[in-house]
Amino acid sequence: MKYGMSRIDRRKFVAGSAGLLALANRAFAQRGSSTQPAAYVDANFGGEPIEGPFRPNWESLRAYRHPEWFRDAKFGIWAHWSPQCVPEQGDWYAHGMYIQGSSQYNYHVKTYGHPSQFGYKDICNLWRAENWNPEELIQRYAKAGAKYFVALANHHGNFDCWNSKHHPWNCVNIGPKRDIVGRWEKVARAHGLRFGITVHGTPGRVWREFMPVRYGSDNSGPLKGVPYDGVLTKADGKDKWWDGRDPQQFNGRPHDQNDPCPEFVENFMLRVQDIIDQYNPDLLYFDDNCDWYFDGGSPFGKELNVWLGMPELTPPIMAYYYNANMRHNTGKLEAVFNIKNVPKVVWNTLVRDFEMSQAQGLQSAPWQTDACIGGWHYSRSIFESHNYRTTQSMVHLLADVVSKNGNLLLNIPLPGHGRPDPDEFAFLDNFGDWMRLNGEAIYSTRPWNTDGEGPTKGGGAKAYGAIPTYVTGDIRFTTKGDTLYAIALAWPEDGKLVIKSLATSSRYYPGEISRVGLLGSEPSLQWSRDAGGLTVKLPQKPPCEHAFVFKIHPRGAA
Repeated sequence: MKYGMSRIDRRKFVAGSAGLLALANRAFAQRGSSTQPAAYVDANFGGEPIEGPFRPNWESLRAYRHPEWFRDAKFGIWAHWSPQCVPEQGDWYAHGMYIQGSSQYNYHVKTYGHPSQFGYKDICNLWRAENWNPEELIQRYAKAGAKYFVALANHHGNFDCWNSKHHPWNCVNIGPKRDIVGRWEKVARAHGLRFGITVHGTPGRVWREFMPVRYGSDNSGPLKGVPYDGVLTKADGKDKWWDGRDPQQFNGRPHDQNDPCPEFVENFMLRVQDIIDQYNPDLLYFDDNCDWYFDGGSPFGKELNVWLGMPELTPPIMAYYYNANMRHNTGKLEAVFNIKNVPKVVWNTLVRDFEMSQAQGLQSAPWQTDACIGGWHYSRSIFESHNYRTTQSMVHLLADVVSKNGNLLLNIPLPGHGRPDPDEFAFLDNFGDWMRLNGEAIYSTRPWNTDGEGPTKGGGAKAYGAIPTYVTGDIRFTTKGDTLYAIALAWPEDGKLVIKSLATSSRYYPGEISRVGLLGSEPSLQWSRDAGGLTVKLPQKPPCEHAFVFKIHPRGAA
């Protein structure tokens, strides 16, 4: 790289990205052009000039179109798996183990020793993935109904789970001694699944949140004031397992959370480029926010010229990724780019992601919610208490999300050794049973004129809010061609289902109905329709558990 990010003034950078605020509202001038644009140079990335139609500014990125494979897939499974799963103590272990008094710190000291002597770098070295069988797992995920599989490239702890060319602290050099992402990719594609990668090691998350705690020390007790292992240097590794490695490449140079990080940004961009070039992901996800603050700097930034976070880095990454994807796919754009908190004026440039939350109401463009049946990183206590989210709650979440034009990406957390526990296998089996019977109402569907009806509102915009308990009358809709699917989220005890949105006076369905069936049961049920709604007489027993799909045919359909 010839030019460092430290030389770029933030205001000039933002202005160079087509001004963000001014230009994002203008139509893309070259949309529909058949001429092949010239290559461009981006100092963020190494190698030759970048060929392709997209440029690293929001105006150019407005030419993006959502690929049909993603709109059809609806459901993906995610392995949010990194060295933090080794202790089996839940998410953010690489942070909590350095916070004196936290449960993760207490577990760490008791199990491994004090973080001045045994830090997160040493946890990474313990990771062996000894029971990991990606062939078996991908088959189980596909059987459960997943149409795409997503692997984790790195987490905020700054350990790369692939054969990283620009970061020596990776799973090929340390721990499993295997290319985790590379193996996932080969197996997933061999079984016909689209393949995605999630990146969590962004500058804001790593440099600001996870690295600074490693330079601290206990505030009390016998080791008060003894620095944690984040201050170690290459010279301190003599005669240790990491002899010859520089821990500052892993922990960063000691810094305050708001210090500028040009060297980390430069390295981060090269690592992102490496992921795209090596694995050609169909989906690329960033666990960070894209909201910008033109005058105030990125979140927690102090001055305009010291901080470059994801709001500034997103356009160059997107352009590089979209162009690379088109080259791999003979000119067809099949890429899905996920990030959170996207300003409305650029919603159409990517696929918005919602972590344990949802878009509000039916959306005109596809979106995705990512959820987890337990903790993001594996927690032994959740398994031992049999406290995973239920199959029913996740089926309901899927139906609610798909009815609003969204996809569900569901994490099944893996222990450090790589094999799911019995409760997780049972979840996959039960979820797959429902999908095999009712997937017709999920896959390749499109939203109807309204997402649903009933007394219970779906999941909200607030992250990690309670998953609703649905009752009789709660229904979600999807369509495929002329067919309408009504997904009842509870089985009425009185033997009849009333769909108010299909009343004779309904603006949603002015046409006539010829037949109503129930997937997995009778293809033609007794029904009547009046100003109060469509009333369907139910069979004595439901055909499955969790949710029940009624297939509604218009008059004149085959």
